[in-house]
Amino acid sequence: MWRVAPVPTLPTTYPGRVPHETEQQAAAKPDSLSDAERRQALISSLPTADEDSPLAAQLIRDTQRRVTLSERTFEKPRSTRVFTVANQKGGVGKTTTTVNIAAALARSGLEVLVIDNDPQGNASTALGVEHPSGTVSTYDVLLGEVPMQDAVTVSGALESLWCVPATVDLSGAEIELVSLEGREYRLRTALAEYLRWRDEQGLPRLDYVFIDCPPSLGLLTVNAFTAAAEVLIPIQCEYYALEGLSQLLNNIELIKGHLNPELTVSTILLTMSDTRTNLAREVAGEVRGHFPNETLSAVIPRSVRISEAPSYGQTVMTYDPSSSGALAYLQAARELSDRGAAAATTESHR
Repeated sequence: MWRVAPVPTLPTTYPGRVPHETEQQAAAKPDSLSDAERRQALISSLPTADEDSPLAAQLIRDTQRRVTLSERTFEKPRSTRVFTVANQKGGVGKTTTTVNIAAALARSGLEVLVIDNDPQGNASTALGVEHPSGTVSTYDVLLGEVPMQDAVTVSGALESLWCVPATVDLSGAEIELVSLEGREYRLRTALAEYLRWRDEQGLPRLDYVFIDCPPSLGLLTVNAFTAAAEVLIPIQCEYYALEGLSQLLNNIELIKGHLNPELTVSTILLTMSDTRTNLAREVAGEVRGHFPNETLSAVIPRSVRISEAPSYGQTVMTYDPSSSGALAYLQAARELSDRGAAAATTESHR
């Protein structure tokens, strides 16, 4: 016999308010609690999740996230942070992670650029940027035919979110780059020139740059590794999650040793998790055991909303910002931002 646990009723009061007073009466009273104290009081008053009721547990987790993250502003980094989002295994959520974390940061008012370095152009689609063949794109930038500022396009949903789109033309770039001088550094050079151009034009400094990579280790991915200082690795909570990861880390070490000594794996994000299964929990535990400092506490769940959003030319952050997937990516973006701020503070005290 299945037992359906009742969905918990969320509290409608917080400490300091009389249960039956009106909103006008509450507003007229002196406010003795700060916003942070009020949010914490609300979180503390939420019921404990019933493990036998996954739906109720998810509702409680989402409410806790929503209260914790509400009206939270993200601190601007001291300098532009450049991430390559990479995993040579396909279907782990690289593009989804790229566009949704970028959108979460942009929604908080930060200036964010996404460079679509994958010939499939899925990041461009999710950001609402048209990219038919012939569009000025990453392909033209890599071959040196146009400066990056001629390819940058504003996202369809957020004014502070920018994109360098990818077209199918990029699929031939691997071959064309082979004979070019400085073939491994083409994207790095173009990005550095674009950042200088923005400064000369008096435009706001970019806070974050995310480079979406194809699921391979060709010249396109090598260019992304040389252009970035940090690597973000999405890992799917499935059986094959760690398979190939050691090879990816070895390749990153090779890039670090020969092409980009500043490169570091700073962030690992668990994606496509179904916390109802033992497998997902075991994979998460395995990843955290090997990479305790790099793995974010946020875990991205399997979500229909996340999958639906690109078909509307949107990220889940704008398509359904109150969904579990959007809240999880918002939490991941907050952690990524906080870690950068903490690292900068540590560096300044050395």
